[in-house]
Amino acid sequence: MRTLYLECAMGAAGDMLMAALYELCSQADRAKFLADMNALLPGVEVRPQAARRQGIAGTHMSVLVRGREEGEPHGHDHDHHHGHEHDHEHPHGHEHDHDHGHSHTHQHRSLADVLAVIDGFVGLPAPVRERAKTVYGLIAQAESRAHGVPVGEVHFHEVGALDAVVDVTGVCYLAHLLAPDEVACSPVAVGSGTV
Repeated sequence: MRTLYLECAMGAAGDMLMAALYELCSQADRAKFLADMNALLPGVEVRPQAARRQGIAGTHMSVLVRGREEGEPHGHDHDHHHGHEHDHEHPHGHEHDHDHGHSHTHQHRSLADVLAVIDGFVGLPAPVRERAKTVYGLIAQAESRAHGVPVGEVHFHEVGALDAVVDVTGVCYLAHLLAPDEVACSPVAVGSGTV
């Protein structure tokens, strides 16, 4: 019986899980994974890179969207419009943009939007797409409970970005390629306190 054990005492980000599972795959499965993932969306690339942290060697899995990782600076610092609008009037009789001197886009995808993106990944096996959609369904349920809104009204922020959708789908695909009989995970230290 093949058991996949995940040590997640401090949690695990999607790119970390993807890198860990990638390292467990055969060379043939690694090549297949990269070829299939990099054919999903134009401008989106999954790239493994050798990494070393605190003397430990491993793999860093980058998901590049139009050549950049999420959070990477864009290389310019001029003011420009954010891309979102404010529905309010100014009592002093004029309108103006709310420029903040930095660049980022606000992409808030609904569950239906994310599921449609995943459905478009026709180059992947159907069970992988279904598993990725199940993951997002669970995230939407948690967001729904946390914010007190129906699942259909949940809007994903960072977790709805293309790189996050590729992370989740990549983890599901690598788990499919590894085909463990059982998956076990350590308890996650979630902390405590009040907000």
